[in-house]
Amino acid sequence: MKILTLDVGGTNIKAKIEGPEDRRKFPSGTHITPEIMVSGVQEMVSDWEFDVISIGFPGIIKGGKIINEPANLGNGWAGFDFEKTFGKPVKLMNDAAMQALGSYQGSGVLLFLGLGTGLGSAVVVDGTVLPMELAHLSYRSGTFEDYVGFRGMEKYGKEEWQQHVFAVVERFKAAFLPDDIVLGGGKSKYLTEVPQGCRLGNNKLAYEGGFRLWT
Repeated sequence: MKILTLDVGGTNIKAKIEGPEDRRKFPSGTHITPEIMVSGVQEMVSDWEFDVISIGFPGIIKGGKIINEPANLGNGWAGFDFEKTFGKPVKLMNDAAMQALGSYQGSGVLLFLGLGTGLGSAVVVDGTVLPMELAHLSYRSGTFEDYVGFRGMEKYGKEEWQQHVFAVVERFKAAFLPDDIVLGGGKSKYLTEVPQGCRLGNNKLAYEGGFRLWT
């Protein structure tokens, strides 16, 4: 069984299949509907052979369906039937959860925090993924996302933003008692230090998470 993994983002739609093939991508944005995404993917990977598809999506997934419209994409995602449109079996997972699964090293409790436009979050316990929505919980005079997401970096500057990242990590460490903490997402590269007990993630591990969904 050959697996195609798609990583749906507000900047790019990225794709990879198992094996040595390179990753491919095409630009995303607020004009991208699920129909446009599917058409673009089919054209982009027309020379690849695959049997099933994993999709990492920046939203809430329940019962194998998207239940909310994303902020950085077009409309029509909630409830969209990807299996019917692609004509192949599809598994959907929150994008942070998929990268968390790909980052997992085999045992214990992993806490994944995705520092990006907002704050992605997931916990993996003994190989089972629990997607979470910690971003909009209250923190100081706003939410966690307001301080450690992109808006927080722009508002407070990188130095103070990093201080908030350290503070947020400590709060979640106390709450979840993780054995391993991964800081991923596009903004993690701006950290000049990594909090104790943490390691930096790699966006490429989202593909590994997509492959593990079928194993």
